[in-house]
Amino acid sequence: MSTDNQVNKENKIDVYERKAVFTLLKPYCYFAGEHDFIEVTEWKNGEGFDVELDGKHMERFQLTFGEFNALKKLIKIIDK
Repeated sequence: MSTDNQVNKENKIDVYERKAVFTLLKPYCYFAGEHDFIEVTEWKNGEGFDVELDGKHMERFQLTFGEFNALKKLIKIIDK
């Protein structure tokens, strides 16, 4: 029978914070809906980004120039 201490030693859980930025797409993209957004989150190891895009092109990762400009702006902010 294992105790909570033994479980914690065997299954270490790391808690950490990551940088993330978010914006609505409407100011950047003519085709964006009222609640469409883009969010960029830096990986824990700092080697890349996760991008969540909730817009018109969810079936494929295709970007309008407005969505692309928003992404570039957010990555530039997070990279500081």
